[in-house]
Amino acid sequence: MKKTIETKKEAWLHAVRLRTLPLALASIFAGSFLAAWKDSFRWEILLLASLTTIFLQILSNLSNDYGDTVHGADSADRQGPVRAVQSGLISLAEMKRAMYFFGFLSLISGLFLLFLALQDWKLFAIFLGLGLAAIWASISYTSGKNPYGYAGLGDISVFIFFGLLGVLGTYFLHTLSFEPIAIGIAVSLGCFSATVLNINNIRDIDSDKLAGKRSIPVRIGREKAIQYNWALIMTGNIFLGGFASTTGEWYTLLSFFAFLIMIKVGAGVQMAKSSAETDPYLKKMALSTLLWVILFGIGLLFLGKS
Repeated sequence: MKKTIETKKEAWLHAVRLRTLPLALASIFAGSFLAAWKDSFRWEILLLASLTTIFLQILSNLSNDYGDTVHGADSADRQGPVRAVQSGLISLAEMKRAMYFFGFLSLISGLFLLFLALQDWKLFAIFLGLGLAAIWASISYTSGKNPYGYAGLGDISVFIFFGLLGVLGTYFLHTLSFEPIAIGIAVSLGCFSATVLNINNIRDIDSDKLAGKRSIPVRIGREKAIQYNWALIMTGNIFLGGFASTTGEWYTLLSFFAFLIMIKVGAGVQMAKSSAETDPYLKKMALSTLLWVILFGIGLLFLGKS
């Protein structure tokens, strides 16, 4: 049964989707832990990168609420939580203004971050381009004439922006260098982020079919989407093992305690019989990803040999 939204404040909180923010921060923390491991950590980079990422995540959430309403995915047939615009308490025009506002905030915060981190204008231009691409990706997932989320490309976008660019970009802004060994951790975060999106799409598989949203679960069916879910969880943790064995930082395997939670999440999604039963595992996967990163950082910085 859907939870109703009774006030405008509740509607905005639903639109912001606070439960997604831990996942957004996970890649920033991972890149920052790796920078600290190399003695190149900068607090101002962590703070501004975190702020920019939070703004981008909220922008993505608002855009998703807006776009799914426009394209029909948030209809009366949808079984997941009621969306803000769908509730009728927030108009499309109000949501669009909120999208512009958080797009502006993410741009300003990102510019401050780049001014502090980069002295080279070529690097500044490259990272500005990546930042603008992140804003575009946040808006275009379900909004616009040809939203890429409706073509089943959301997983690739999440893997790139929450994994590769999130971790490696943050590491570079701290250190102004590239560390190949960090790629494995970036892949791990990309896999876990794609897992969260996949759980979301498994939950919404029936309503997405009706709306013409060709997510991966819609394309391959629920059973194979469950297998894909397991593959993402396992792959992310296999890459952690690769990092530990390559660097000799075995204490980073402390993150396997979070892996145990992820296994419970995977089993819960597999056994869920309805959208309502599937929905809680979105938050659990996001929080377990953040826990995974924190345990990784503890093992790397406080228990490791370096």
